[in-house]
Amino acid sequence: MDGDLSMPLPKAFLDFLEENGLDASIYAARDSIPRYIRIKPGGESQIPEVEMEIKCKLENIVWLPGFFAIPAHIQIASSKAYQEGKIYGIDAASGAAVMSLDISPGDHVLDLCAAPGAKLCMLSDLLGNSGSLTGVDVAKHRLAACRSMLQKYSLGDRCRLFVADGSTFSLLPLRVHTDSRLEMLRNDMCEEKIDVFREWTSRRSWKERKMAAKARNNLHVISVNTEPELIFYGQQSGVIGLSKSKLFESGCSSEASKLGYDKLKLLTNGFKLLKTGGSLVYSTCSLTVAQNEDVVDQFLSENPSAELQEINAAKNWPCRSGGIPKTLRFDPLVSRTSGLFIAKFVKLST
Repeated sequence: MDGDLSMPLPKAFLDFLEENGLDASIYAARDSIPRYIRIKPGGESQIPEVEMEIKCKLENIVWLPGFFAIPAHIQIASSKAYQEGKIYGIDAASGAAVMSLDISPGDHVLDLCAAPGAKLCMLSDLLGNSGSLTGVDVAKHRLAACRSMLQKYSLGDRCRLFVADGSTFSLLPLRVHTDSRLEMLRNDMCEEKIDVFREWTSRRSWKERKMAAKARNNLHVISVNTEPELIFYGQQSGVIGLSKSKLFESGCSSEASKLGYDKLKLLTNGFKLLKTGGSLVYSTCSLTVAQNEDVVDQFLSENPSAELQEINAAKNWPCRSGGIPKTLRFDPLVSRTSGLFIAKFVKLST
């Protein structure tokens, strides 16, 4: 749709919008959405240089730290700051979803729908040199793009990426980030006799390269492997020195309640992997009630230990309330962003 409302919209579509509480004028605002960029912490001194390179002023987004808006037609790929990994593009609504998690140092965060990767980069930025980040996506080629982003922006040190179905993924976070395993590899064990992970490398075997080439020729085919495939891990992700059997050891519900993730994104399966007291953010780019409020209602009815939580940071956000109290909706008309629904849950003790 081109955003021109001079031609009447089909009645069936108008009925659909009304059923979902959507204003048709939303579609007239799409063309006015700016492009958003995030400057990595510590890169604020680069702003004058970036403005000079792209020949426009950066509009500070006061409600979202580190975010700036530029006209939609402006390209940043040729700028030095982008090429050096100091700025990256991410929609402000996606940034709000990340901020909803209220990341704290040392958190263990799981993103069960990680592609295309901008939110993953922001999560890693916020964690800094603590905690861990696990990204999961069912499409390997899309997750490979996430890997490229993390490497480009030097943000993957504490991250691991798995190709897997987010609805069945069951691996708990690795909570030890010492050099003990590295020392064990260097001093005590012979490389030929130990089946453990060593420092990650982009070098792949002939078989892996052949499989990757086949996947590129069939990008519409989604991986159906039942076992997660690890395609990247950082130096401090806890993987190095770990045996493969130990890495792929699934956690049970009782273990997850104590040793599970502190923060994550997705819903039913993600909630199972959440530790007691942990927070879960469910966000979709859909504006329909069926994929948002209805899902939240059903989830709450089936999970008595789940409670909707107020998003404290949202007091000054340019969004409106969802159809359920404490949920939020971003849209082009009200927010000047892409459409996004956000709900935050906390896991109560059972």
